[in-house]
Amino acid sequence: MLTTSFEFSPFVQSFHCRRGKAYLFNNAVNITVGALEERVMLSGMHTVADIFCCCCGQIVGWKYEAAHEKSQKYKEGKFVLERGRIVDEIDFSSEVYIDTRPSMSDGEDA
Repeated sequence: MLTTSFEFSPFVQSFHCRRGKAYLFNNAVNITVGALEERVMLSGMHTVADIFCCCCGQIVGWKYEAAHEKSQKYKEGKFVLERGRIVDEIDFSSEVYIDTRPSMSDGEDA
């Protein structure tokens, strides 16, 4: 049996992406980071890189490298994990651990 574990630092609550609920983390482990690209997000243009589960290789979200708008600079260097990619598509023959200790930061309702 393959055991997959994710471990994350505190996140910003009420974060959303095009696919639904998501979580913004200061740090993430057990992931690999893809190539940088310019992408139009719900909150404007950003330089991002997709992030992949290091065990199964599936995309689980993205990392913000740079924000083009001043109001979005707080996202730089942070990781977004899409709930639908880490929860809704779980293979129940494996285990998933998510450390979800909330931070005091404000969330984004984009």
